[in-house]
Amino acid sequence: QVQLVESGGGLVQAGGSLRLACATSIGSFISYAMGWFRQAPGKEREFVATISRGGGATLYSDSVKGRFIISRENAKNMVYLQMNSLKPDDTAVYYCAAGSEMATTAIKYRFWGQGTQVTVSS
Repeated sequence: QVQLVESGGGLVQAGGSLRLACATSIGSFISYAMGWFRQAPGKEREFVATISRGGGATLYSDSVKGRFIISRENAKNMVYLQMNSLKPDDTAVYYCAAGSEMATTAIKYRFWGQGTQVTVSS
């Protein structure tokens, strides 16, 4: 059974940083592109960032570009999201996901974690 488990969320002041981690039990982790999505209360789940299988390509939403960095460690089956210069609008539950290719739409991802809460206070 494939599991994705996010960690690293919490409460931070605006301008601060957090690093999210996603541990996976995917046997062929390098076969999957990985993505981060987020969902704020009353809003739809939205794309944040994605990284290619080998880690050489990344893509970000305009709202986080220049502030967030996605990375992965294939030897450890881990993916990370470094979040800097956080804003109150970044408050959401953050989810990691695994899919066959880099994509900005949630439907393209096959496996999902349960999410970790990030709250940014003003």
